[in-house]
Amino acid sequence: MLRNGTGWCEMRVQTTIEIFDYWNRIRGAADAPLKSQVEPSAVPHLLQSLFILETRHGGDIVFRLAGTRICDFFGRDLRGERFSSLWAHGQHADVERTAMGVMDHTLPALFNATGYSTVGHQVSFEIIMMPLRSADGACDRLLGAIAPKAAASWLEIVPLEFLALDRSRLLPEKSSKAAPAELRSINDVVAAKGIGFGQAMRRMVSQLLSAEAR
Repeated sequence: MLRNGTGWCEMRVQTTIEIFDYWNRIRGAADAPLKSQVEPSAVPHLLQSLFILETRHGGDIVFRLAGTRICDFFGRDLRGERFSSLWAHGQHADVERTAMGVMDHTLPALFNATGYSTVGHQVSFEIIMMPLRSADGACDRLLGAIAPKAAASWLEIVPLEFLALDRSRLLPEKSSKAAPAELRSINDVVAAKGIGFGQAMRRMVSQLLSAEAR
Protein backbone atom coordinates (compact mmCIF):
# COMPACT_ATOMS: atom_id res chain seq x y z
CA MET A 1 0.00 0.00 0.00
CA LEU A 2 1.23 3.47 -0.88
CA ARG A 3 0.65 6.53 1.26
CA ASN A 4 1.55 10.06 0.28
CA GLY A 5 1.06 13.41 1.98
CA THR A 6 -2.49 13.92 0.71
CA GLY A 7 -4.13 10.57 1.29
CA TRP A 8 -4.06 6.82 0.73
CA CYS A 9 -4.11 4.69 -2.36
CA GLU A 10 -3.88 0.93 -2.57
CA MET A 11 -1.51 0.62 -5.50
CA ARG A 12 0.91 -2.29 -5.71
CA VAL A 13 2.39 -2.03 -9.22
CA GLN A 14 5.29 0.33 -9.89
CA THR A 15 3.85 1.53 -13.21
CA THR A 16 0.57 2.70 -11.69
CA ILE A 17 2.35 4.24 -8.69
CA GLU A 18 4.70 6.23 -10.93
CA ILE A 19 2.07 7.55 -13.33
CA PHE A 20 -0.21 8.49 -10.43
CA ASP A 21 2.67 10.39 -8.79
CA TYR A 22 3.34 12.15 -12.11
CA TRP A 23 -0.34 13.09 -12.51
CA ASN A 24 -0.34 14.47 -8.96
CA ARG A 25 2.79 16.55 -9.63
CA ILE A 26 1.53 18.18 -12.81
CA ARG A 27 -1.92 19.00 -11.44
CA GLY A 28 -0.49 20.90 -8.47
CA ALA A 29 -3.37 22.39 -6.46
CA ALA A 30 -5.93 21.73 -9.22
CA ASP A 31 -8.30 18.77 -9.11
CA ALA A 32 -7.09 17.66 -12.57
CA PRO A 33 -4.26 18.80 -14.87
CA LEU A 34 -4.68 20.16 -18.37
CA LYS A 35 -4.08 17.58 -21.10
CA SER A 36 -1.47 19.97 -22.52
CA GLN A 37 0.55 19.52 -19.31
CA VAL A 38 1.16 15.84 -20.02
CA GLU A 39 4.67 15.53 -21.44
CA PRO A 40 5.56 12.06 -22.79
CA SER A 41 9.24 12.88 -22.45
CA ALA A 42 8.78 13.11 -18.67
CA VAL A 43 7.80 9.42 -18.38
CA PRO A 44 9.37 7.67 -21.40
CA HIS A 45 9.76 4.33 -19.57
CA LEU A 46 6.00 4.22 -18.89
CA LEU A 47 4.67 5.10 -22.34
CA GLN A 48 4.15 1.52 -23.54
CA SER A 49 1.76 0.90 -20.61
CA LEU A 50 -0.20 4.17 -20.83
CA PHE A 51 -3.46 5.06 -22.54
CA ILE A 52 -5.60 8.14 -23.08
CA LEU A 53 -9.38 7.88 -23.35
CA GLU A 54 -11.70 10.52 -24.76
CA THR A 55 -15.43 10.99 -25.09
CA ARG A 56 -16.96 11.03 -28.55
CA HIS A 57 -20.26 12.45 -29.73
CA GLY A 58 -22.97 10.13 -28.48
CA GLY A 59 -21.18 9.48 -25.20
CA ASP A 60 -18.84 6.69 -26.29
CA ILE A 61 -15.54 6.50 -24.40
CA VAL A 62 -12.77 5.40 -26.76
CA PHE A 63 -9.01 5.02 -26.87
CA ARG A 64 -7.37 8.12 -28.29
CA LEU A 65 -3.98 6.53 -27.67
CA ALA A 66 -2.84 3.14 -26.36
CA GLY A 67 0.71 2.11 -25.57
CA THR A 68 2.34 -0.63 -27.59
CA ARG A 69 2.40 -3.04 -24.66
CA ILE A 70 -1.35 -2.65 -24.08
CA CYS A 71 -2.04 -3.28 -27.78
CA ASP A 72 0.22 -6.34 -27.63
CA PHE A 73 -1.79 -7.70 -24.68
CA PHE A 74 -4.93 -7.75 -26.84
CA GLY A 75 -3.26 -8.52 -30.17
CA ARG A 76 -4.59 -5.45 -31.99
CA ASP A 77 -4.34 -1.68 -32.29
CA LEU A 78 -6.83 -0.20 -29.83
CA ARG A 79 -6.91 3.36 -31.12
CA GLY A 80 -10.51 4.43 -31.74
CA GLU A 81 -11.91 1.32 -30.05
CA ARG A 82 -14.35 1.61 -27.16
CA PHE A 83 -12.80 1.11 -23.74
CA SER A 84 -15.71 -1.13 -22.77
CA SER A 85 -14.81 -3.57 -25.58
CA LEU A 86 -11.95 -4.94 -23.44
CA TRP A 87 -14.27 -6.08 -20.68
CA ALA A 88 -16.40 -9.13 -20.01
CA HIS A 89 -20.00 -9.19 -21.20
CA GLY A 90 -22.25 -7.68 -18.56
CA GLN A 91 -19.58 -5.22 -17.36
CA HIS A 92 -19.48 -2.91 -20.40
CA ALA A 93 -21.98 -0.36 -19.07
CA ASP A 94 -20.55 -0.45 -15.54
CA VAL A 95 -17.01 0.24 -16.75
CA GLU A 96 -18.17 3.13 -18.95
CA ARG A 97 -20.16 4.64 -16.07
CA THR A 98 -17.07 4.47 -13.86
CA ALA A 99 -14.93 6.16 -16.52
CA MET A 100 -17.57 8.86 -16.95
CA GLY A 101 -17.72 9.29 -13.18
CA VAL A 102 -13.96 9.90 -13.06
CA MET A 103 -14.41 12.74 -15.56
CA ASP A 104 -17.63 14.14 -14.05
CA HIS A 105 -16.29 14.24 -10.49
CA THR A 106 -12.56 14.66 -11.27
CA LEU A 107 -11.62 11.80 -8.97
CA PRO A 108 -9.14 9.12 -10.07
CA ALA A 109 -10.14 5.47 -9.88
CA LEU A 110 -8.20 2.25 -9.41
CA PHE A 111 -9.27 -1.11 -10.84
CA ASN A 112 -8.16 -4.64 -10.05
CA ALA A 113 -8.99 -6.94 -12.95
CA THR A 114 -8.23 -10.42 -14.22
CA GLY A 115 -7.29 -10.87 -17.85
CA TYR A 116 -8.27 -14.10 -19.61
CA SER A 117 -6.46 -15.27 -22.72
CA THR A 118 -8.00 -16.92 -25.78
CA VAL A 119 -6.71 -20.30 -24.54
CA GLY A 120 -7.68 -19.97 -20.88
CA HIS A 121 -4.61 -18.40 -19.25
CA GLN A 122 -5.26 -15.69 -16.67
CA VAL A 123 -3.27 -12.87 -15.10
CA SER A 124 -4.07 -10.10 -12.59
CA PHE A 125 -3.88 -6.45 -13.63
CA GLU A 126 -3.87 -3.08 -11.92
CA ILE A 127 -5.53 -0.31 -13.92
CA ILE A 128 -5.66 3.36 -13.02
CA MET A 129 -7.69 6.17 -14.62
CA MET A 130 -7.08 9.87 -13.89
CA PRO A 131 -9.02 12.88 -15.24
CA LEU A 132 -7.57 15.45 -17.67
CA ARG A 133 -8.99 18.86 -18.57
CA SER A 134 -9.18 20.62 -21.93
CA ALA A 135 -8.17 24.26 -22.37
CA ASP A 136 -11.80 25.32 -21.86
CA GLY A 137 -11.83 23.65 -18.44
CA ALA A 138 -13.98 20.67 -19.43
CA CYS A 139 -12.83 17.31 -18.11
CA ASP A 140 -13.22 15.17 -21.22
CA ARG A 141 -10.20 12.84 -21.27
CA LEU A 142 -8.61 10.24 -19.04
CA LEU A 143 -4.96 9.33 -18.57
CA GLY A 144 -4.47 5.75 -17.49
CA ALA A 145 -2.21 2.74 -17.24
CA ILE A 146 -2.70 -1.02 -17.49
CA ALA A 147 -0.02 -3.14 -15.85
CA PRO A 148 0.14 -6.83 -14.84
CA LYS A 149 0.75 -7.51 -11.16
CA ALA A 150 3.26 -10.26 -11.97
CA ALA A 151 5.24 -11.39 -14.99
CA ALA A 152 3.62 -14.04 -17.20
CA SER A 153 5.68 -15.76 -19.89
CA TRP A 154 2.69 -16.13 -22.22
CA LEU A 155 1.54 -12.51 -21.97
CA GLU A 156 2.06 -10.50 -25.19
CA ILE A 157 2.34 -13.81 -27.10
CA VAL A 158 -1.14 -15.21 -26.51
CA PRO A 159 -3.72 -12.39 -26.80
CA LEU A 160 -6.13 -11.56 -24.02
CA GLU A 161 -9.76 -12.19 -24.84
CA PHE A 162 -11.24 -9.96 -22.14
CA LEU A 163 -10.78 -8.35 -18.73
CA ALA A 164 -13.05 -9.16 -15.79
CA LEU A 165 -13.45 -6.51 -13.11
CA ASP A 166 -12.60 -7.78 -9.63
CA ARG A 167 -12.65 -4.53 -7.66
CA SER A 168 -12.80 -0.79 -8.27
CA ARG A 169 -12.53 2.19 -5.98
CA LEU A 170 -12.16 5.94 -6.09
CA LEU A 171 -8.97 7.59 -4.86
CA PRO A 172 -9.99 10.74 -2.94
CA GLU A 173 -6.49 12.20 -2.91
CA LYS A 174 -7.69 15.74 -2.17
CA SER A 175 -8.73 14.71 1.33
CA SER A 176 -6.25 13.87 4.05
CA LYS A 177 -9.14 12.91 6.35
CA ALA A 178 -9.93 9.65 4.56
CA ALA A 179 -8.56 6.58 6.34
CA PRO A 180 -7.84 3.33 4.45
CA ALA A 181 -10.92 1.63 5.91
CA GLU A 182 -13.12 4.37 4.43
CA LEU A 183 -12.00 3.69 0.87
CA ARG A 184 -14.47 0.90 0.34
CA SER A 185 -14.64 -1.06 -2.87
CA ILE A 186 -17.53 -0.15 -5.15
CA ASN A 187 -18.18 -3.88 -5.46
CA ASP A 188 -18.35 -4.15 -1.64
CA VAL A 189 -21.06 -1.48 -1.60
CA VAL A 190 -23.00 -3.30 -4.31
CA ALA A 191 -22.83 -6.57 -2.38
CA ALA A 192 -23.78 -5.04 0.96
CA LYS A 193 -26.67 -2.88 -0.30
CA GLY A 194 -27.99 -5.02 -3.12
CA ILE A 195 -27.93 -2.02 -5.48
CA GLY A 196 -26.68 -1.45 -9.00
CA PHE A 197 -23.09 -0.59 -9.84
CA GLY A 198 -23.95 2.87 -11.19
CA GLN A 199 -26.00 3.71 -8.10
CA ALA A 200 -23.15 2.54 -5.88
CA MET A 201 -20.72 4.76 -7.81
CA ARG A 202 -22.94 7.80 -7.25
CA ARG A 203 -23.34 6.96 -3.56
CA MET A 204 -19.58 6.66 -3.05
CA VAL A 205 -18.93 9.96 -4.83
CA SER A 206 -21.54 11.65 -2.66
CA GLN A 207 -19.91 10.27 0.50
CA LEU A 208 -16.45 11.39 -0.60
CA LEU A 209 -17.62 14.91 -1.43
CA SER A 210 -19.39 15.11 1.95
CA ALA A 211 -16.12 14.14 3.65
CA GLU A 212 -14.35 16.93 1.76
CA ALA A 213 -16.85 19.47 3.12
CA ARG A 214 -16.32 18.49 6.75
